[in-house]
Amino acid sequence: MPEPMTLKGVERAAVVLMALGESHAAEILRHLDPRELHKLGVAMSGLTHVNRHQISEIMHTFNEEVSGQSSLMLDSENYVRGVLTRALGREKAKGVLEHIFSGETQTGVDSLKWMDASAIAGGLRQEHPQVVALVLASLQVEQAAEIVNLLPGALRDEALLRVATLEQVPSDALTELNEVIEKQVMRNINAAATSKIGGPKRAAEILSRLDAGVEGQILDSIREIDADLGTKIEDLMVVFENLLNVSDRDIQALMREVSSETLLMALRGAEEAVRNKIMGNMSRRAADLLRDDLESMPPVKLSDVEAAQKDIMSTAKRLAEAGEITLGAKGDQLV
Repeated sequence: MPEPMTLKGVERAAVVLMALGESHAAEILRHLDPRELHKLGVAMSGLTHVNRHQISEIMHTFNEEVSGQSSLMLDSENYVRGVLTRALGREKAKGVLEHIFSGETQTGVDSLKWMDASAIAGGLRQEHPQVVALVLASLQVEQAAEIVNLLPGALRDEALLRVATLEQVPSDALTELNEVIEKQVMRNINAAATSKIGGPKRAAEILSRLDAGVEGQILDSIREIDADLGTKIEDLMVVFENLLNVSDRDIQALMREVSSETLLMALRGAEEAVRNKIMGNMSRRAADLLRDDLESMPPVKLSDVEAAQKDIMSTAKRLAEAGEITLGAKGDQLV
């Protein structure tokens, strides 16, 4: 019997989908975009032997068929073809399946369709607006919109103007575009991807995991060298989950300064513990109404949730600086 694979990340998600069966997996896959489908499809196609111990670790519960086996043996290619066809329909699934099982590396515009928008935007920042326009016009609308949001203003405006005036593009121009992407844009994308390894947010994440004393010493040293950077890092450390460390009395004082609309949006993406903390400091009727509003709330943008949480934490910081509340971090440290 072959050695079990070491599974992590997307492979674990693939095991869950494969164990669910085609019908249930297809229902989930219908909600994913092409890049996500590709990642999961590749992962599923590479899974041929997963033992029961691995399955039970990944899934809290699994059906009777899986629990009676010592391993999960699957015809991966047939499974992937079946589940994607059921999820997307025969025509739409065809392109995804060809990309997964062709064994060939996609080039030009096709290679970009499966990439992260931030990586593509990084590779296009130095390109001529006409090249950017051709790329945007060749991608799916949702992906193109994500990329546009990440481009510098002047380049974004000029590229969209050119997109609007594009009608017919000669085939030789598209061939040339593919060559530019392969030789130049992909190099810029790789350079952009390898450069994003730090920044204030990363520093804040690291500092927030240190002991209070060490954290304070490092922040003081950073402020001595760059006061603005120190403030920015400190602001990034004041995250919504910090409210778990705030006293009930101070939570109540904070809630009096926050609008119901902002609170509803912020709690939409909050951890359950933070929700319980805040609702526990409201009247039962108000908490029940808020809970009902959250359950009936339609999907919202993550950026809107983050903006609402940031707004609440800005209010909390203002109150703390005025001495009206205390924001507890680690131990007795105040932020």
